Amino acid sequence: MKKTLVRRLKEVSLESPILVEGLPGVGHVGKLVAEHLIEELKAEKIIEIYSPHFPPQVLVQADGTVRQVRNEIYAYRGKDGEPDLLILVGDYQSATNEGHYELTGIFLDIAEEFGVRRIYTLGGYGTGQFVEPQVIGATNRSELVEEMKGLGVVFHENEPGGGIIGVSGLLVGLGGLRGIDAICLMGTTSGYLVDPKSAHAVLKVLCRALGIEVRTQALEERAGEMERIVSKLQEMERAQVPYESGGEEDLRYIG
Repeated sequence: MKKTLVRRLKEVSLESPILVEGLPGVGHVGKLVAEHLIEELKAEKIIEIYSPHFPPQVLVQADGTVRQVRNEIYAYRGKDGEPDLLILVGDYQSATNEGHYELTGIFLDIAEEFGVRRIYTLGGYGTGQFVEPQVIGATNRSELVEEMKGLGVVFHENEPGGGIIGVSGLLVGLGGLRGIDAICLMGTTSGYLVDPKSAHAVLKVLCRALGIEVRTQALEERAGEMERIVSKLQEMERAQVPYESGGEEDLRYIG
């Protein structure tokens, strides 16, 4: 494979859909949210994207067969006033800088083809410590900042400090160059583990922004399981404190 392949599985007609991106990233926050939406809304896969910029890998499935790694786009026709959606998910983001730009351009070409006028990109904001999640935002228009603040999204000056790397950032930046409104919603997370609790926080904000309702029980249960794991890890950290605080006992331990 020498170039990216866009494989169309089904033609669908959507009315000014909103694009939601949830590719793998910090804490897998965006991926968890997007996959949860697909499952709860019973969205339909319409496009598969294969690229030489993905890792050289196949995934082994439950029946022992393999499939090539890929990105996918699902479609959802809104009901009772809900917006139509395109949901972008996948196994990996690009492994190369060039690939990030190429793939983002392809995603935006598809968005324009369907008449997308707004994009939500989803991700995690790594803090390096276990924290109660909040949702931090970034947009490509100042008017969108006030709109998102009204939904509980937090905006910090110059945060994230290193910018937003990957598709979640490029869709906002390059989308703006094409005249498409775009918002990045980032759930704070330690960055050490898959974080369904942070994903749940992002999902709640996204659903309010989209004006849709989905069941959250499955994500809440996973968040509860992760909280128990984090609690055990924190107990282990506290058990290490006497040996890290200095003093005679530490010297005996080291010596």
